[in-house]
Amino acid sequence: MKFVSIIMGSKSDYEVMKECAKTLENFSVPYELIISSAHRSPERTKNYIKTAEEKGAKVFIAAAGMAAHLAGAVAATTTKPVIGVPMKGGAMDGMDAMLSTVQMPAGMPVATVALGRAGAVNAGYLAMQILAITDNELAIKMKEDRIMKEKKVETDSKEIEVII
Repeated sequence: MKFVSIIMGSKSDYEVMKECAKTLENFSVPYELIISSAHRSPERTKNYIKTAEEKGAKVFIAAAGMAAHLAGAVAATTTKPVIGVPMKGGAMDGMDAMLSTVQMPAGMPVATVALGRAGAVNAGYLAMQILAITDNELAIKMKEDRIMKEKKVETDSKEIEVII
């Protein structure tokens, strides 16, 4: 069974990353969600990635703050797409996480999304866009979602707009 794997560096990341899980749930996309640290549990991380690939993981989402090495560690272990979600916090309030997630060496790509809730939601959407390349049913659901978002903008505007 194909699914998305969400890996968080610590339990404190869950409040943000549950938004990623909800995004996937809204489209009936299966996912796994675990806590595993690139620094505190590197063997667990490596073993989990191998097992997840064997079970059908097609995309990995890695969320971590501060040094944010988790996405890089995942990318070094798999050739599947990796999406990094830098988390806020620490002395630099997430800027360190953002920079270390973005600054990957050539040949070890990590797609990096925004900090916080928007990043978590967008990680879910990006994972689904990757899956939708070969899943027409999911692609149709995502197109319908875009149409609903467009209609919501128009409805919201009509509630407050002033046009001469």
